[in-house]
Amino acid sequence: MIKPRYIAGQAVAYTAFALMIAYFASNPVYRNHDPAKALLKLSLTHAGQKVGECKERSAEELAKLPPNMRAKTSCGRERNAVTLEMDIDGVKVFAQTAKPAGLSGDGRSRFYDSREISAGKHVITARMRDGNDPNVFDQVAEVTVELAPRQVFVVDFDEENGKFEFK
Repeated sequence: MIKPRYIAGQAVAYTAFALMIAYFASNPVYRNHDPAKALLKLSLTHAGQKVGECKERSAEELAKLPPNMRAKTSCGRERNAVTLEMDIDGVKVFAQTAKPAGLSGDGRSRFYDSREISAGKHVITARMRDGNDPNVFDQVAEVTVELAPRQVFVVDFDEENGKFEFK
């Protein structure tokens, strides 16, 4: 037979556990970032240009290859590392070079950065180098934006159009 004190003890334990869960579900308050500031996120993946150019194989070279590998052109898989820089109001806040992913170095380079900036008007400049010339940025974009407190502003790259997106 179940004793009433066991039932009362279980009720007290369950109530205490439920109150503890209710408290930690709403307190302490967690804030992702300062509510008086805006959040700037840079999040993109991009495949750099191929390292070398394709070359045409001669008839002699083709004859040496097995029949299933006799493609007239030979193209390497390796891609260039991608360099990305971002300025806010003329001050460089992000500069990183990422190697392409994959065993053959033929994948995409990935970038992610998140930072708080003061609300208000800012000039944001993004530059990306993905080609063979180490002195030239292939993509450059600049935008002037008015950021509100708690606003999340994202910098991305549109592969289809080949340009930066600011949203």
